[in-house]
Amino acid sequence: MSDRIRAAILDLALQRGRETSLCPSEVAKSLAEDWRPLMPEVRTVAAGMPEIVATQGGTEVDPLAARGPIRLRLR
Repeated sequence: MSDRIRAAILDLALQRGRETSLCPSEVAKSLAEDWRPLMPEVRTVAAGMPEIVATQGGTEVDPLAARGPIRLRLR
């Protein structure tokens, strides 16, 4: 599943471009009808992608340590 998540993150990020972010839930929703259980894995995969940055309130954060909603975008 990690490969599918990685591909979905990259696909959505490339569609949005460098200036626009996406919610990790969009990735999960694109992969499964029951998407909520995928959220921790989406954050884990995003954390390991050097081309992706996670933000919270416009500030770069570690997607594994951040509490609350985060956004993902191309670095």
